[in-house]
Formats: sequence, C-alpha cells, structure tokens
Amino acid sequence: MKSLAAFVTRFYKSIIAFWVLVLVASVYFAIQLPDTLQGDGFRTDGEHQEVMTTLTETFDIPNETILMVFEGSSDEVIEQSLQQVDELGVADTIVSPLEDDSLRDGDLAYAQIHFSEETEDLPAIVDDLKEIANEEESVTLTGGPVINKDINTASQRDLASAEAIGLPIAIVVLLLAFGSVMASFVPLIIGIMTVVISLGILGVIGNSLDLSIFILNIIPMLGLALSIDFALLFINRYKEERVHSSISDAVQTAVRTSGRSIIFSAICVFIGLGAMLVMEVDIFMNIALGGTLVVTLAVLSSLTLLPALLMLIGDRINKWTILRVRPGGSTRWQQFAAFVMKRPVALIVVALVLLGIAIIPVKDMTLSIPQVDSLPEQYESRQSYDLLDNRFGFGEESTVYILAERPEGWDSEQARTDIFDLQEFLLEDEAVTNVSTIYTATDIPSPEALEQQLQVPEAAAALTPAFEGFIQDELLFVPVTLDYEGSSSEAQQWVRDLGEREFDYSLSIGGQPKFNQEIFDEISSKIGLLLAIILGSTFIILMIAFRSLVIPLKAILMNIIGLAATFGILVYIFQFGHFGLPETEIALIIPVIVFSLVFGLSMDYEVFLISRIQEEYVKSQDNTAATIAGLVSTSKIITSAALIMIVITGAFAFTDVMPVKQIGVGIAIAIAIDATIIRLLLVPSLMKLFGKWNWWLPFRKGPYKAGGFH
Repeated sequence: MKSLAAFVTRFYKSIIAFWVLVLVASVYFAIQLPDTLQGDGFRTDGEHQEVMTTLTETFDIPNETILMVFEGSSDEVIEQSLQQVDELGVADTIVSPLEDDSLRDGDLAYAQIHFSEETEDLPAIVDDLKEIANEEESVTLTGGPVINKDINTASQRDLASAEAIGLPIAIVVLLLAFGSVMASFVPLIIGIMTVVISLGILGVIGNSLDLSIFILNIIPMLGLALSIDFALLFINRYKEERVHSSISDAVQTAVRTSGRSIIFSAICVFIGLGAMLVMEVDIFMNIALGGTLVVTLAVLSSLTLLPALLMLIGDRINKWTILRVRPGGSTRWQQFAAFVMKRPVALIVVALVLLGIAIIPVKDMTLSIPQVDSLPEQYESRQSYDLLDNRFGFGEESTVYILAERPEGWDSEQARTDIFDLQEFLLEDEAVTNVSTIYTATDIPSPEALEQQLQVPEAAAALTPAFEGFIQDELLFVPVTLDYEGSSSEAQQWVRDLGEREFDYSLSIGGQPKFNQEIFDEISSKIGLLLAIILGSTFIILMIAFRSLVIPLKAILMNIIGLAATFGILVYIFQFGHFGLPETEIALIIPVIVFSLVFGLSMDYEVFLISRIQEEYVKSQDNTAATIAGLVSTSKIITSAALIMIVITGAFAFTDVMPVKQIGVGIAIAIAIDATIIRLLLVPSLMKLFGKWNWWLPFRKGPYKAGGFH
C-alpha cells in the first residue's frame, strides 16, 4: 500500500487523464448495453433447455411466440394486420383466429406469431410488429419477447428515476458528513464514473454473453452505493490527516489506512458474489460477473482516482462550506455509548424482541420465479396478457413436453404399443387433462386398430403427416396438459415424479413445470453450499483479523438474525400487500441476492467498529472503555455510510419492475437494521457482557495482541 500511495501522489495528473479517457471510451458501449440485454436471466443448462432445443430443431416447435391481440376488431382488421406481419417475412408461421376458433372468445381474439429459430433481431422485430399494431387502436402485442422488451424499457426508466431520487438525498447525507459542497460532490463523481465504466465493459461483454435485463438496475445500485461508501471513508480519513500533515502526506496516509479497510470490505463482498457462482442459473452468474466487475472498479477508483483528485483539489475540498462539522466523536455519541454500557442486558432483550417480531412473517414466505407480473400494470403488453389470461385461462393449465428416445426407433409394432401404453399411463393420472399422440391425433383407439390401418397403403400414406408430427427417427414427442399452473409446486412435483420413473426407453421432459422445477431444485440443492462458503469464509477472515473465536461467531449469528428479520419485513410489505402495494410473491432470487450482498456489506461495518474497539483494547486492556471509544469514534462514519447505502438502494423502492423493487427495499432494510439495532445496540452490549472473553482464542500464549486489520 505504501508503494501505491507514493505512485498515486507522484503521477496523479496522469491517473486522472487515464480514468477520463476510459470513461469517454466506456460511454459509447454503456449506451449500447440495454440493446444487448435479453431475458430475465432465469435459464439453466438443464434437461428443459435440451428438450426445447430439440423440439425446435427436430419437430419445428416454436422457439418464441408473440401474440397479436384483437379486442373488438373486425375480421377485416385482423386479416389486414396479419397480412402486414406476413409481408415482413420474419415469422415462421402465423396462426390466425380467423382459421382457429380456439383463439377467439366473443369480441376478443389473438393470433400466434411463431419464430422457430433463435434470432438476435427479435427486439427489432418487436418494434416492427408494434408499428403494425399501433395503426389500429384495437390491436396490441404481448408474449414473452414483447414483455421482456418492455421490462428492459421499464428497467432503464427505473434506473433514471432511482438516480433522480437517490443522488440528491445522497448529496444531503454527504453534506451532513463533510459540511462542504466540494467534498460532497467528489464521491458522486467517483460513483458515477465507476458505474458508467462498468456498464461500458458489460456492453462489450454483452455481445458474447447472455446478460439479464435486471443487471441494468442491480449493477448501478451496487456500484454507486459502494463507491460513495468507499469515498466517504477515504475522504473522512484524508480530512483527519490534513489537520496535521501536508496534502501529499495526508493522501498517502489515507491510501495506506483507509485503503486496507476498502480492500477488506471488497473481499467480503467478493465472497458473497463468488458464492453465487455455485448456482448454475444465468441471473446469479450475471450478477456475480457484473458485481465483481463493479466492485473491482470501485476499489480501483477509490485507491487511484479518488486520491489523485484529492491531490488536484487539495484544500479546495472544503470549498463552499455550508455546515461546520466537528471532528471526532460528539458528546451525543459519548452519552449514547455510556447509556448502552449501563444497560446491556435490557438493550439486548429489546433488540432481540424487535428482531424476533420482524422474523415472524418469514414462516409464510412464498417464493416464485418472476413472470409477467414483474412488468408494471400500465404497460400495454401486461394489460393484454392479463386480458387473455382472464378470458382464455392461460395460467390455469400447463403443458409438459415429453421426449422419449428409443435407439431402435419407433417404427415397429412393439414401439407403437409402447406409445399407446405411455399414453394410457399418463391419462390415468388425475392431474392430466390431455395427452397428444398418434392415437389421439388420428382418432385410432388401439394399437391393433393402428396396425390394421398401416396394412392399407392409402391409409398408411394418410397417416404419414401425423406420424411425422410425433416421431422423428429415434425420438417420440408427447405433449401433456396438466390441470396445474405451470408455476405451482404441484406441477413441479409432477414432472419430478415422472422423471424418476423407469421405462424401457429414455425419457426427457421440458415445458414450464420442468423449467420451474429445475430452477427451484438448483437453488435448493446449492443453498447449503452457498451458505457454507459465505459463513465459513467470513468466520476465517474475522478470526484471523481479530484473533478471536467469539467475535466472528457473534458477527455471523447477528447477521443471520438481521437478515431473517429483513426477509420477514419483505414478506409483510410485499406478500401481505402493505403500504399501498399489491399482494405479490417474493421473487425467488431475492433471498440469495440480498443474503449474499448484504452479508458482505454488513461485515464492512463490523470491521470498522470492532477494529477501533480492538485498537483501544490493545492499549488499555479495558474492554468497557475500549467499546465506548470504538463506538464513539466510528458511529458517525458507520451511520453516514449506512445512510448512503440505504438512500441509493432504497430509491429503487419507487421503481416499477417488481424484482428490482424487492431487491432495493431488501438491501435498504437489511442495512438499516444492521447499522442501527445490530451495530449500535447489540454489538456494543454483547461486547460489554462478554468482557475479556470477546478476545478468546484457544492455544494462544501470552497477552492479547491485535490482529491484522486495524
């Protein structure tokens, strides 16, 4: 760190020039990033994906479908609109309600526009189809590609609105912390540059990787909050050193001291991000990739660009001072610390009761994979989908796609008997409402009747198209309709049970129930490993840092309690529908993302506080005095840093895309609980009660000495 500090102060102008050049180059690619984002990131390379790819390539099952909705449209309007779609030459097939009565219900009808192959031009195709739909007031679009594009648009608007809310409030918090306008704007400059450069790099990466729509909100949220937090810590230390040192010495001291804390904080966040990589679901890998990138840049900008700017600005950091900020701990914090030390047991009981009450709703938590309800209701595609769902019952049933593979093929009497037996086995299940096979498609009642038909050349020729629709070489395709919603646990269990059964041929399963089952099973099977990585790594790092077994155990336990309370409050707000919000299930990604990110972020505050207590304890060997001194000297900076984090992430509570809203609110609540109930009440109270046992480490000889981070 000493070499880095010397390098930065010597070449600060070149460093600033370098960052500005990188920023300018990144802007171009950052602007392009939204166009490269597709899908919600809920994709895993499992059986479902293999089946759907095979169905598209072998059986011409559509890869994507866009629905053109006609409400009160005349047949002439329907025919004219679909003719224009056909003239675009982009759709593989178009199913019109004029030809299929099942696509019409009174004055409401819809057409299916199928795309059999993956195309990178799908967003542009959606735009072309919207132009056609906009020609008639009664015509709208919906379906997966349209909804994803609208979520992308909503995410961009959400980012702009969250920044418009969060950044001004962050400036106020920084003004209260530093007192001057210049000192308040420097962290914002660092944060904005970090985020823009991160988005620019992701814009380049997005051309070769599938990136989720949601990273457009999550990465700026994390990047801004961390960058401003790091800058707050760094500038605070610089101003303390500047009182008795030159500008260059003050900057170098800040790099050497605050730099260590920043790196440690980043390591804690990296652990949470890295742990998400065990979940082989695209959105977790996207967040781990994007999060690692933005955190790395936040560290680099805080340790190079920020000190370089301070060298350039010098004492002008205090320019436009509007508030006089007293250095060090205030009398109020000293009074508060003394209050805590006198009543540790009572405060522990009060804190645990409050957190316990908040935890209660967790027992009712229901998790779901975000669907169309992620999109705000004011979007036309959401309204159209809800309309079709209400009239045609889209969500009441689900379709499972079965692929049966037989090495010797299905062109034999025994094979055709096996097809019939599979059909009857499936129809015996009360959950199955329909099974499509060569028998149901041709109204042939039995294998014997089918064999008789095949003996007649004319009849056999007439059956060929039906056979080709279900059989291709060694593959048999069997669609099954379940009387369960695709997102229901019953549908997931149904495909799980079917997959465990043994047949004389191999069976593969696709469809929404299988997709949901794979996502849920992937997360549930890996959550233990994720927790082990985060908790184990955190324990080892804190044990080495503080040379204690008690402190890391307390820190981990309190973080778990605080996060459990956070999830309980999320259930109360979103699932129970309070504060004017509609009742909605918690997105499946929320517990994993909030736990992984907040656990690392909260360790940041733990280290700030305990390091200071440890430093005083080494000097005095008086646990109570050390706890008071640590609480007084760090409370202001912890509170300010937490407020920044709460403001930046909490601003996303005012956005429209539900998973992003839940992530923002979840992180804000978790940080608020951690910085108040846990860090200001529980930690010092427990430090008081445990006394010298706080610093207990087996097999250590001699007097206690400080660990590595102080």
